[in-house]
Amino acid sequence: MNNYVTDAINLKSYNLNDADKIVVMYSKDNGLIKGVAKGIKKPKSKLGARMDSIVANTLQLLKGRSMDTILQAQTINHFRKTRENFDKLMLSSYISEVVMNFGEGSESASKEIYELLYKALNKISESEEKKDMLIASIKFQLKILLIMGFCVELDTCLCCGERILDENMFFSSQMGGVICKECNEALGVNLKMHSKIRDFLQAMLQFDFNYESDYDKKATEKVCQVCFDLLDEYIKTHTNKRQKSTKIIKTLVEAG
Repeated sequence: MNNYVTDAINLKSYNLNDADKIVVMYSKDNGLIKGVAKGIKKPKSKLGARMDSIVANTLQLLKGRSMDTILQAQTINHFRKTRENFDKLMLSSYISEVVMNFGEGSESASKEIYELLYKALNKISESEEKKDMLIASIKFQLKILLIMGFCVELDTCLCCGERILDENMFFSSQMGGVICKECNEALGVNLKMHSKIRDFLQAMLQFDFNYESDYDKKATEKVCQVCFDLLDEYIKTHTNKRQKSTKIIKTLVEAG
């Protein structure tokens, strides 16, 4: 009666004692959950590598008073190629952190978030170029913000409400989107956004995750990095927690 089955993606784990670990997961049916993996640190553990971070499993769990116990795990996707590339690992860790930071209280949208997370991790894992990894991350950023009610306004000025067409504009993380040049004369927002960047972001938000539009094909790695950083700043503005992996990603970009 207290057992249940769900698909879940491992986000992170930490030690409980000498033999056991607590695994933080995002589940398809119950949102953000924690489970005890008993005996996971022993050589003959049945759970083994299935409990590594960034692994998707079908789980059987025993419901507990304060925390559930993981009884069985059948791997759906180990995202093997992610572990062979540092860029893939860091971007996958980044989106896992975003889900952890946004995930509490998201049970009503758990299926949608789980499927978005799975698609993003899989696309990053299978990508050959860094540009494509960044595009997957950007699509994830935009769509998780939409699901969680923090959708970025990219069409009309947040001040006057007029639609912004083929012209440069300004972007405010605090206000949540774009501001026209006229209104910004009084506000003094510093971050200028080219209309082509706005159009690219609109396409990433509107099209299905797996659809490859002309914007995907024509985008450069530099443009994708600019968009990723802009959305990361927006996400940091609307969550109380900082993305640890972002600092490492930015250090690598600056070093390169």
